[in-house]
Amino acid sequence: MTRTRSVWIRADGDVGDWNTRRERITAGLEAGVDWVLVDERDVAKVRELGDVNVAAFLSDADVDVIDDAESGGDDAVADAYVVGKNGEGDGTVDLPADLSGSADLSTLRRDDDRAQGAFVRIFDEEYEAFAESAARDAEFVVVASENWEIIPLENLIARIGDDTTLVAGATTAEEARTAFETLELGAEGVLLDTDDPDEIRKTVEVRDEADRETLDLTTATVTAVERTGSADRVCVDTGTMMDHDEGMLVGSMSRGLFFVHAETADSPYVASRPFRVNAGAVHAYVRTPDGGTKYLSELRSGDEVQVLDTDGRTREAVVGRVKIEKRPMFRVQAEVETDDGEVDRVETLIQNAETVKVATTGGRKAVTDLAEGDEVLVYYEDVARHFGEAVEESIIEQ
Repeated sequence: MTRTRSVWIRADGDVGDWNTRRERITAGLEAGVDWVLVDERDVAKVRELGDVNVAAFLSDADVDVIDDAESGGDDAVADAYVVGKNGEGDGTVDLPADLSGSADLSTLRRDDDRAQGAFVRIFDEEYEAFAESAARDAEFVVVASENWEIIPLENLIARIGDDTTLVAGATTAEEARTAFETLELGAEGVLLDTDDPDEIRKTVEVRDEADRETLDLTTATVTAVERTGSADRVCVDTGTMMDHDEGMLVGSMSRGLFFVHAETADSPYVASRPFRVNAGAVHAYVRTPDGGTKYLSELRSGDEVQVLDTDGRTREAVVGRVKIEKRPMFRVQAEVETDDGEVDRVETLIQNAETVKVATTGGRKAVTDLAEGDEVLVYYEDVARHFGEAVEESIIEQ
């Protein structure tokens, strides 16, 4: 199951004065964090710094602060409110014998949705139980501890499951990685408590890695490379610089997509364009980050496409521009062995040009040098597609 991970940056009054908090928030915005957690009084200030989700600590002693915030305009209203600070959640107030009578939980259970989340510092097993109780009523639970330990986190992941979003406290990118990977399922978010811009950036990179799909690429044996007439060819120019081993999955048949390399290599004819994949003809499919497909002709600036390396590790890239020009083409046909031992045919149209390269078992190879018997990398998925979505039906593509 693919889960969407998030990075929260802690920037409430406990981490320093406003200048310190502002620098931390700015570093988070530049790195690409998903949420900033602040005291309610700082919500409008965060809005001035940039566009990000803002969560605010709600004081249990004054639940009317939301009403006060609303009178200050939309900029002063947080996207979510959190209880627990200066209350039962952080040990300021002792936990009651009966957790159902907790002031924090009572606030979460109000009918007017004053708070959506709970903050709990894990001191011992009682606070683990308190966090578990909060999870039954909260949209998300943020847990932190004095000394970062894996066992409480394991317990909470196992007990809470999918009941709510679990956000685990961390001070380093490595702690964040462990939180995302614990019990394979992992926490859905991390609350990062650090002023180090490098740790913030690395944590966001860890989040991106955790979200990425890894595809099982297979080989297909080329059975034909034929010159065809001209067709409308699509170059996909992204807002991302791609590495030497990266490209996109493209093909005429949705069940079998060919690995086409980005133009990262220099040639005697043109300079490298590592942001570009010369993908194929307008009718062909390209794989998208959600596991679907789009026709190359449908791509527009601002769309997302999936980029991957030859080991199948994927990431997303934003389309900056699509160039469609009439060019001479090759039809490349190949055969792939399916899981049940059958042989299936896949094919694509690709420009007849030395600068266009596909991935083979022997390395990247220009399509002009491709020959029968070569083994190319493909992503084979025995499904049909309807408007880009996988469907269980029989479709003949030829």
